[in-house]
Amino acid sequence: MKQNLLEETSLVLLKEGFMLKNIKGCFDLLARKEEKIILIKAVEDANSLNQDSIEEMKKISSCVDATPLILTEKSGRKLENNIVYSRFGVFTINLTTFCNALRQKLPFVKSGKAGLTASIDGKKLKNKREGDGMSLKELSRKIGVSKRMITDYENYNSEIMLKNAWKLYDIFGTEVFKQVNIFSEMDKIVYSCMSEVGKKYNQLGFKAVETKKNVFDIIAKKEKELILTTVGDKFNQEINSLSRLLDAESLIVFEKKKPKTEIPKIAKKEFLELENGKELLDFF
Repeated sequence: MKQNLLEETSLVLLKEGFMLKNIKGCFDLLARKEEKIILIKAVEDANSLNQDSIEEMKKISSCVDATPLILTEKSGRKLENNIVYSRFGVFTINLTTFCNALRQKLPFVKSGKAGLTASIDGKKLKNKREGDGMSLKELSRKIGVSKRMITDYENYNSEIMLKNAWKLYDIFGTEVFKQVNIFSEMDKIVYSCMSEVGKKYNQLGFKAVETKKNVFDIIAKKEKELILTTVGDKFNQEINSLSRLLDAESLIVFEKKKPKTEIPKIAKKEFLELENGKELLDFF
């Protein structure tokens, strides 16, 4: 099921003009079209992903200015079309919803702890209501809520339950609702590292993320400079093609034996002795 999902997703992305790279680790697929970068994890059931792996997805995505997405057909239960779910803060959707979003048909409905909800655009709701000559009392009666609740809808861009959202939709259509942009920027991430190399990146002024079971061990960013780093004497040549797609540099920080590769490399001891970020960037 996972392989079929990845194949179908890849075909859709290729038709939309994206460049693709299959990757190993916390993501399965990297897609890029101009400045839009999407990192996709495909699973049979989103509940199989633990919080640690999703936090790593979020950190890597933030570092490369990408959108992390979980594609699946169920999260404990079957996912409905055009509804956005979430797993530890990462949008979780099925293939139909993803295809529609790629074609600018963004969903309006989210699933959360409160159940299915929609976000109201308060200003548009007020303009539509007043434009139609409808009073607060009249609209509250049609929706089945108090006048105070309608006022809150208009002033605070409220999240409302789906049953009330449907009533508003019947009156005003989709115009008064906010679409869920699954490709929106992520919240700011706190970066921290435990390894010597990761801590050194931080000292050199980089934001660094340590990864597990990926093509690279550390991804580091400083302003517009991005470096994918392998630490140790073994490396994966796929880091080169991944770097090209991300407009990043590749670096091997070796410990004992200098690898025979065209990828830039530096001894760990020498790396730890660097004094500033510019000294490292000049290395490329």
